[in-house]
Amino acid sequence: MPYEPPTHTVERSLRATTGAKIVAGIDEVGRGAWAGPVSVCAAITGLRRPPDGLTDSKLLTPKRRTELCEVLITWVTSYALGHSSPEEIDTLGMTAALRLAAVRALEGLPVRPDAVILDGKHDYLGAPWRVRTVIKGDQSCIAVAAASVIAKVRRDAMMAELGLEYADFDFAANAGYPSPTHRTALEEHGPTPYHRVSWSYMDALPRWRHLKKVRVTPEAAALEAGGQLGFDF
Repeated sequence: MPYEPPTHTVERSLRATTGAKIVAGIDEVGRGAWAGPVSVCAAITGLRRPPDGLTDSKLLTPKRRTELCEVLITWVTSYALGHSSPEEIDTLGMTAALRLAAVRALEGLPVRPDAVILDGKHDYLGAPWRVRTVIKGDQSCIAVAAASVIAKVRRDAMMAELGLEYADFDFAANAGYPSPTHRTALEEHGPTPYHRVSWSYMDALPRWRHLKKVRVTPEAAALEAGGQLGFDF
């Protein structure tokens, strides 16, 4: 399916309106998974022409994503990854866990960005960072698209390695997301130490329901109950 290539339009706007000289693009992966971390990549690209075919990682085949990631990690000016563990997600809730992972990614960059382009509608990062949210920024903004590809490929690799230890869960294929194989393995073996055991899928596992963790952050629990975190279980 044809798609419009991403541009530097938002970055140029930020530079013109705020005086920002260094702008980072941010994207996350793993928000809707049952297992594994939520991972965030922060990428700085400058205003150079991007590699051919760059777009939202979800629009690329796994093979093309991997190939493009190898190009991007040397093409970008700099990038860094940040992760929040399943335990942190269970304890803090997804919004706070996303912020933690994003801050870890931003603080891992060799330079501090003057502004950040954040994929999506909601600013889960907040002060003191200067943030511009862009819906479908992973398709329209070059830096966010680069972050999208790197984050997806690196997290998928982490989950594939984890799958060597937990073969029945087929993490190499599902990356910790819901799938028939994943659900069957949960029913038979229960959650691994890498599962998010505060989530509602645990309610459908009678043998393992006693392992469900009650989230200790009331605000985060209220957000999830209100459907504001984007889960669909």
